[in-house]
Amino acid sequence: MYMRPLRETLIQYASSAIFALICLAWNVLALPLLLVLPARPGERCGRLGIMLGFRLYVWTLRLMGIYRLDVRALRALRDGPPVVLAPNHPSLIDALLIIAHEPRVACVLKSTLMNNLLLGPGARLARYIRSAPPRQMIHAAVAELGRGGIVLLFPEGTRSTRAPINELQAGVGIIAKQAGVPVQTLLVETDSPLLSKGWSPLRRVPLPIAYRLRLGRRFDPPHDVREFIAELDRYFRAELGAAAQNDWLTARATAEPAKARDGAVGLHR
Repeated sequence: MYMRPLRETLIQYASSAIFALICLAWNVLALPLLLVLPARPGERCGRLGIMLGFRLYVWTLRLMGIYRLDVRALRALRDGPPVVLAPNHPSLIDALLIIAHEPRVACVLKSTLMNNLLLGPGARLARYIRSAPPRQMIHAAVAELGRGGIVLLFPEGTRSTRAPINELQAGVGIIAKQAGVPVQTLLVETDSPLLSKGWSPLRRVPLPIAYRLRLGRRFDPPHDVREFIAELDRYFRAELGAAAQNDWLTARATAEPAKARDGAVGLHR
């Protein structure tokens, strides 16, 4: 009775340690390469290294039985035209899985992650795109798309905290409009809050976790960004209305005001 929770806890701890070791091992190579390689060769080397490292990690997740992954839809992106990839974002693992299966991806990262010990050196070598300042981010993303690349940008700007999605930001529409490329939506569904916003990666969850990624609608380059974002919002809400994560997103959103009320009552006693 007590062995399964213990086993699942140990597996989660082990998977976190494996991820850290893979990242640190790559950083040992990425740091000197960042200093000696020119921009374009460094970019290719960096993206290949990250892709292979993430593929190794995905393989360990499958082997350890942590996830039941269905990401076959990503095969349709191979050798395709440049697009802005726009997934919903329930979990930190979303970007990892996409990058592991599509070598052309340039990910838009929060600027703090570019200085992160585990992710920073590799991300800088791969010439991933800083999310701030916004004007510089848009310029870099448009340039990447002009070279035939794929830009991965989460329209929510952060991980989902409300069901089915947070309010969308305009960046994805601005980039697609300026670059003249389509926006390819990806629809992520997962039944577990592991690696969601505010959830400790070491907090135990029942295993295995079901994770599915579907290829959604491809939108033409927008003419009016505001109208496009409104249409994109309606599309995501319609497609994700019955998504597995809605259960735990709704439960957490409901619990947070209750905790805040309890805390306020305690202060006034």
